[in-house]
Amino acid sequence: MIRVLFVCLGNICRSPMAEAVFRDKVAHAGLSDMISVDSAGTGDWHIGEPPHEGTADLLNKKNIRMDGMQARQVKKSDLEEFQYIVAMDAGNLGELHKLAGLTNTSSISRLMDYVEDFEIEDVPDPYFTGNFDEVYEMVEKGCDQLLQHIREESGL
Repeated sequence: MIRVLFVCLGNICRSPMAEAVFRDKVAHAGLSDMISVDSAGTGDWHIGEPPHEGTADLLNKKNIRMDGMQARQVKKSDLEEFQYIVAMDAGNLGELHKLAGLTNTSSISRLMDYVEDFEIEDVPDPYFTGNFDEVYEMVEKGCDQLLQHIREESGL
C-alpha cells in the first residue's frame, strides 16, 4: 500500500482539501486499494475539528466527499509510515524537516514541486486569505501531477 500524507498548518483548510481531492482522484483512477491518503497539521490548535467551512463548502460544490475527516497533528511516526509526505508551503516543509531530524527526509516535498512551470511554490493559506477557489485550483493541479508521479514511480 502506498501511503500519502498532506500537511499544512492547522489541518482544517489546505491539507484536508488536498486529502479529499487526492482521494477522489485515486478512486476515479481505480487505485483505492493501492493508495491510501491522510492529512495532518504541524500545529495543534484544531485537533479533532472538521474541515473549515470554506473548504467544506467548496468540496461539497465539487461533489468531493470528506466524510469523517478531522484535524490531527503530524507525529514523528508519520515520517516512517508514509511514502509521500506533502507539505503545502515552505514553513510546513521546514517543520517537517525539523521533526524528521537526521532521519531520511527524501519522502518530504511540497505539493507544488510536482507542478512544472508554475510560478508559485507555496499553496497560500485560505484561513488567512479567504481565497479557497485559488487554493482549490492549485491543489487540483498538484494532486493531478502527484498522482501521475506516483503512478510512474510505482508502475501503477
